[in-house]
Amino acid sequence: MSDFTTRPEIRGTFGMVASTHWIASAAGMGVLERGGNAFDAAVTTGLVLQVVEPHLNGPGGDLPLIWRKHGGEPQVICAQGPAPKAATIEAMRDLGLTLIPGSGLLATVVPGAFDGWMKLLAEGGSLTLREVMEPAIFHARDGHPLLARVAATIKGIDGFLRDEWPSSAAVFMPDGEAPAPDSLFRNPDLAATYQRIVDEAEAASDDRLGQIEAARAIWSDGFVADAISDFVETAEVADVTGGRNRALLAREDLAGWRAQGEQPLSIDYHGWTVYKTGPWGQGPALLQALAILRGIDLAAMDPSGAEFVHTVVEAMKLAYADREAYYGDPDFSDIPMEVLLSEDYAAGRRKLIGREASTEQRPGRVPGFEHLADAAIARAARDFGVGRAVSVEPTMAHLTEKRGDTVHLDVIDRWGNMVSATPSGGWLQSSPVVPGLGFPLNSRAQMFWLEEDVPLSLRPGSRPRTTLTPSMARNGDRWLCFGTPGGDQQDQWQLIWFLRFVHHAANLQANMDRPLFHTLHFQGSFYPRKAEPARMLAEPAFGDAVIEDLRSRGHIVEVTEPWAIGRLTAALREPDGLLRGAATPRLMQAYAVGR
Repeated sequence: MSDFTTRPEIRGTFGMVASTHWIASAAGMGVLERGGNAFDAAVTTGLVLQVVEPHLNGPGGDLPLIWRKHGGEPQVICAQGPAPKAATIEAMRDLGLTLIPGSGLLATVVPGAFDGWMKLLAEGGSLTLREVMEPAIFHARDGHPLLARVAATIKGIDGFLRDEWPSSAAVFMPDGEAPAPDSLFRNPDLAATYQRIVDEAEAASDDRLGQIEAARAIWSDGFVADAISDFVETAEVADVTGGRNRALLAREDLAGWRAQGEQPLSIDYHGWTVYKTGPWGQGPALLQALAILRGIDLAAMDPSGAEFVHTVVEAMKLAYADREAYYGDPDFSDIPMEVLLSEDYAAGRRKLIGREASTEQRPGRVPGFEHLADAAIARAARDFGVGRAVSVEPTMAHLTEKRGDTVHLDVIDRWGNMVSATPSGGWLQSSPVVPGLGFPLNSRAQMFWLEEDVPLSLRPGSRPRTTLTPSMARNGDRWLCFGTPGGDQQDQWQLIWFLRFVHHAANLQANMDRPLFHTLHFQGSFYPRKAEPARMLAEPAFGDAVIEDLRSRGHIVEVTEPWAIGRLTAALREPDGLLRGAATPRLMQAYAVGR
């Protein structure tokens, strides 16, 4: 395959930062230049992404990340906030709901992103709280050029913000009108919030770790928690139901909540060990797909040909069917993960891939868990329908400007420390801004089901099964981190990119530039949760012959606009210390920087 690329694969030895916005990448690289390590740089990059991509993530959102200290093993930080104590199925049914709405305050869970970043800084970082937070404070206070897509998002809901969410209008339409693309945009309330956290933390302790712990306490038990609880205690706001609802989140839900560390799940694939989060995220679906595909000779296929596309799509359908049946918070449900990742199980699933496109939802039948497979099949049949691609959160945010999405970052420093993180939630269009704080809360509870006794049942204190899914992989002394925004498509796009990397091309950027595809066959994770059997999207660069071949197999193929699918970034460390980075040219704002 040709290694012609839209931009060069970035190479160096000092440090590498790749993210979904060039300002955030540059800010993270600046931290490395000042002597910080990958963990310091990741925190700065993540906080800046909250400022420059507020339609894709925010301080009130959530955060999964995988991190590794040089010489150590990968670890997971789960900063996915749980459902409030008052969030019960009965409470939702009393409101006449069968699905949790995808916007407003009713769907809010504990905001986790800030504490997750602080946990990483405390356990792996070396710089002070002020040093890592200063770039985000600067860009919120002094401004940044507003992305055209942010401007379009605000413009698309400007009347709604004025009429229904005035606290959001005050922040994102400070002059009463939607700001123009590329105009200098400031968020002084967010700048003041972060500056006050730094100032109060420094007043509380002279010690670096003491200041970080103070910042965590300020968030969960100080003025930030006070402002959130004061707002949600009385606010009734419009949401996607067409009515007005109040939050179930309360002060006691915020108090003392902390992000937690976990061991990753992993699987071996053609010399690589791939690491993902637990089943409270969708990451194991990528591992399941790899387990299915490692018994198929993908290296012999054209990675842009119909046979490759068909085979990968069918494997993804099987993996995601299991996601819908079995994944959830393992603290509340027994998840048969060992079986789902086993070779015996994968071999049985592999046999289901034939020449024709499958049109059924086919979760595997794990002994003792058959009722969960039956429930997932019934849900998919109930929720079959057209409209998912223009209704859900993050499938492809550029096709409609009224949804949120996600961001991603990958960082490796000269010592070999590395981070892969996929922050999301708290989008400007998801929920009204908390007055005085400059950011909205999340709507992550929409991922729960309002039915009893399934892994994704709404339960107080349970984590929603998100689509957020950073990745890390190892081949001997080579270490790779990668990921993408994109909701249900995150592990699909990552799988395609990783398979091509392993089997067909070593150049990170070349793989990102190749045409992408994904399936909409399975149940969507976001309101209104539709399933669209056999439907898939593909970029036109595959060519008419490939598209027609796929259609002849029974796939319902929708050809997108050019360069319309995927927002991948990646960074790699070779055994000799050479660093490599890449970022997708799609949507124009993602960049890798390094030297």
